[in-house]
Amino acid sequence: MLQRGLNMKSIAICALLTPVIAGGGLALWPQAPGTASSMPSPSLSQAAVVALTAVASTMQQAPARPGEHPAAQQRGTDLHTAIEQGRLAAEFQGNGREIMRAILTNTTSAPLTIRVPAGQMFESGSNAVIALRSGEVELRPSKPVEVIIQTAATRSANRVVERPYTLSYGALPRLNALLTYAQEHAELSTATLQTAVLALTENLPLSSVSKFNAAGADLPTHFDTNAFRAETNDIMHALITLRAIGVRENDVAMTIDPQLKIEAMIEPMTRPAAMRYFGITATTEWDYWKSELLSGDPATRHYALYGIARFYPDVALEMLPKWARETKTQTVFRISAIQALADTQRPEALPILQKLSDELGQDTELGRTALNSARFLNSQLAKVSANRAASVGFRSTTAMSQY
Repeated sequence: MLQRGLNMKSIAICALLTPVIAGGGLALWPQAPGTASSMPSPSLSQAAVVALTAVASTMQQAPARPGEHPAAQQRGTDLHTAIEQGRLAAEFQGNGREIMRAILTNTTSAPLTIRVPAGQMFESGSNAVIALRSGEVELRPSKPVEVIIQTAATRSANRVVERPYTLSYGALPRLNALLTYAQEHAELSTATLQTAVLALTENLPLSSVSKFNAAGADLPTHFDTNAFRAETNDIMHALITLRAIGVRENDVAMTIDPQLKIEAMIEPMTRPAAMRYFGITATTEWDYWKSELLSGDPATRHYALYGIARFYPDVALEMLPKWARETKTQTVFRISAIQALADTQRPEALPILQKLSDELGQDTELGRTALNSARFLNSQLAKVSANRAASVGFRSTTAMSQY
């Protein structure tokens, strides 16, 4: 791979040595490289309802009656109805977010099939949660059974703490399309669905739901939403889900902040979803990174250096040392260029960082950054080497045991 980087020198050297003035900053930019290899989509497979038999989305459903949740299946007895009829005793304990534990006891003398419909709501004081997916459980007479229902908070003000809950007659029609979609897509994680639910019920800004630090000014929020902050991957899949059910992007507050796009593109596990959502292809991705670095949001332009390092490491090995050495470049770009060299995860970056540390001086911030980045990269390479050796050793042991 290093040889590939060296062969690129004849193509990129002119552009690398020719500074481009853009947006008041000095930008050193190579020619567009070859297409980066695509990455597989992240797996978010997760059981719909742990202790309930998930109702198959392929089952033909009877038309919904007025007031009935669309995802509810027309078989068995609805949880609420069974309790009202005295055929079922139930106790509920939830955490105000993703889990509701129910102790169900069939009070009749015959087996009873209980259906928990998607959209069923539970309340505890000011807390409110909703069942995300339909499921059912068969109960024998007089035998208590604990089941776990997958839920989501409908309010960001929910207190996330174990407490008793009661069934609610409440309903949120605006969530019907989302619940139907969730029933058909078991791969969607609880965190993804929770983020989508709050987007529909409260339309929180990105600064209220993201785990990464906001680069710009935060939009105000009335509540402490830390319990509902999500990984970038879950935010992206929530947005993809909302788009799939017909929610317009301009109606979702999370999409206003441009930081989400570059944060999602930087993370290897999130990048495929981000490319899908923002319409970036393998052939246009390089242009995206170039545009971000030269004319992106001032607060996040330097993030592009990390993206280039991770997904175009050959280019980064040629480009980033020049950014680090260029005295006319803003300090934030020089520091980012140094740190990004470690993100290439290439052994070839190690002597470059060590040389930068000597050149810039370990008594300077830039020099110390180079030294610390070299140490970090060295530790990462050692871990990779150890894991590789352990893998080889495991295969050898397995092979020998066959004889």
